[in-house]
Amino acid sequence: MADDNVQRFVVGDVEVLRIVEWQAPYAPAPDLVPDAGPEVWKENRDLLAPDHWEPGSDRAVVALQTWVLRSGGRTVLVDTGVGNGRERPGNPLFHRREGDFPGRLERAGVRPADVDLVVNTHVHGDHVGWNTHDVDGEWEPTFPNARYLIPAADDFHFGPENGYGGGVRIDDRLTYEDSIAPVHRAGQAETWDGEYRIDDLLTLESAPGHTPGSSVLRLASRGERAVFVGDLLHSPVQILRPECSSCFCLDPEKAVASRTRVLERAAEQGELVVPAHFGGSGAVEVRKEHGRFSLHKWAS
Repeated sequence: MADDNVQRFVVGDVEVLRIVEWQAPYAPAPDLVPDAGPEVWKENRDLLAPDHWEPGSDRAVVALQTWVLRSGGRTVLVDTGVGNGRERPGNPLFHRREGDFPGRLERAGVRPADVDLVVNTHVHGDHVGWNTHDVDGEWEPTFPNARYLIPAADDFHFGPENGYGGGVRIDDRLTYEDSIAPVHRAGQAETWDGEYRIDDLLTLESAPGHTPGSSVLRLASRGERAVFVGDLLHSPVQILRPECSSCFCLDPEKAVASRTRVLERAAEQGELVVPAHFGGSGAVEVRKEHGRFSLHKWAS
């Protein structure tokens, strides 16, 4: 039976599945990308509505999703969404959420025990939630046989040694305690910095700004390429205007530099750009003409 929350495409020899946890109008567009004026959204209405922007309410449409890669006989998850039953008082959308994400994974042919590797592009609550699940009142790794790759800079920044993100948001402490610390205790966490080569097809590299350890995952197979960019992009508006960071970026200037660098390479090398939160088909080819990036072709 087809599942509307699952999308499939292929990059070289790698099958890519998009598993949607949630998708809907989220935040007012001017709040999500503060430096992108209303004219940017209006001028690009044909590109943005309805999958990325709801003009009537002026709200940005976003998705919570996990990307599954079947590569070289292994199953790799890129980010793990919000999770169920989390205490997230700072975000009503995520707070004590209950959903059927495990069922969607299983209907796509992905069982927890089959997952070999989990990549957290960064440590925010909507990217690490299904790292763990509740077992008799205790948080335990959802994927018992998986190695979890966590950026070292984020592991430190959001961890206890740095006061859980400096104590700025209570949700950062709660996220670390229920979604990161249990993976460390289980001996399944591996931190990395700079660049980390997973295998001949997959490479992680740092792209700081959104968080100190924000990263991207590069895929190259049989001459085809993709880059999973996490939260370097929240909206296609940021491809059209890469100088505009989201309201969630801890260091907007670094985020601009990382985003521009990744988009430049994607345009030059023909990498499919795969963000964490785009609605629609979720991934897009990028071109650069006359000094500006443009949306070329959506994945199908």
